[in-house]
Amino acid sequence: MADSPLVWWRRQGLRFRLTVAAAAVLALALALSASVLLSVLDRALIDTVDESTRHQAQTVRVAADAGTLTSPITTHDGTIVQVIAADGRITHVTYGADRLVPLLDERAREKVLGEGTATFLDGRPYAIPGPLRVVVLRADRGQTVVAARPVGEIQTSLGTAGRVLLVGTPALIVLLAVASWLMIGRTLRPITALRRGAADITHTARSRRLPVPQSRDEVHSLATTLNDMLARLEEAEQRQRALVSDAAHELRSPLASIRLQLEVALGHPDGQDWPDTAEGVLEDTMRLSRLAEDLLALARLDERGGVPARREPVDLDDVVRQTVERYGEARLTVCDPVLVRGDALDLSRVLTNLMDNAVRHTASKVEVALTADGVLTVTDDGPGIPEHDRERVFNRFTRLDSGRSRDEGGAGLGLAIVRETVRAHGGTVCLEDASPGLRAVVRLPVSR
Repeated sequence: MADSPLVWWRRQGLRFRLTVAAAAVLALALALSASVLLSVLDRALIDTVDESTRHQAQTVRVAADAGTLTSPITTHDGTIVQVIAADGRITHVTYGADRLVPLLDERAREKVLGEGTATFLDGRPYAIPGPLRVVVLRADRGQTVVAARPVGEIQTSLGTAGRVLLVGTPALIVLLAVASWLMIGRTLRPITALRRGAADITHTARSRRLPVPQSRDEVHSLATTLNDMLARLEEAEQRQRALVSDAAHELRSPLASIRLQLEVALGHPDGQDWPDTAEGVLEDTMRLSRLAEDLLALARLDERGGVPARREPVDLDDVVRQTVERYGEARLTVCDPVLVRGDALDLSRVLTNLMDNAVRHTASKVEVALTADGVLTVTDDGPGIPEHDRERVFNRFTRLDSGRSRDEGGAGLGLAIVRETVRAHGGTVCLEDASPGLRAVVRLPVSR
């Protein structure tokens, strides 16, 4: 089955379609312009002939009214004049005009006089080649002045002009089509370079960038945007690879510990303290479980693209109270009613991670406060974090030297989960100096 013209048109290249569209628009514009030009030129020339003929007729009428006409009547522009008496006789004519047959009969003369405009007349019956433009004026004593002028030269000139336009217009269209084809091809050359550059970018050459044209146009903006996108994709891939590498490194330690304990226990079953071995294996298993849960939480946050799992009304003060009650070292100092929109489980995880860090490093107490403007603070009186490290600890698998031992329990994902979750809920989180200790400050938008 043959494709429809519309389908065929859509399958053509952009260069071809733009060239054809430009040529078609030019052809239509030139055709309309030529038609208007010929029409206006014809009207202007005929009006000039009418004015000149009427002027000659007016001159003859004045002479006829004064009785000073001579025969033959003299004109200087080739105008044919007949003066017809009231009884229908032709009394005066120009040289070469018919003295017996009027150019217009009585009925035709009355019609032209009634309309007040000139009319066309075929001159061949009067031995005059081509058409005539005839003007009729009424004089005194029932006389009528009929003036006519040949317009064959005008029609010949218009025909010549039309033929010139008929030949020149297609040539001009072809010239424009060729120029458009070359100019559009030159304009699309940077896009071709972008396509070839994109084809050269492979998995093994992902650090390459697309060529950026020197011209500051839309193609330049497109190339810059695509290069920015490639940079973001490369950065995301590097983060993914780093995440996999760090996760493998974190998994290797507890797995190696479990394997070592089991090999020692199986190698010396009689002298092994099996409850102590089971406790050690359980501890490493719990560490693996926490790491798996943290990785799953981060994967879900990345999968949702920074959007919470649910956007439901959450009484944040209830979440804070329930979470703080699970920690004996914590004290809730302020807990104003606060309503936010989001996921209650994710927000509870944020506070849990902050509380775990605070309890792990505090010296004596942990204070939690929630104010009516949606600001949640968790403060401990531990050693704190140096100012230059307070932003770095939010990166994944980042742990300071004091927290790298297995007994500290963290894999460096807790604060990363906190920041990603808070951002997904439209808030911010930062660490401040509590003198002594550290204060984690979470700001969430409050629902009104």
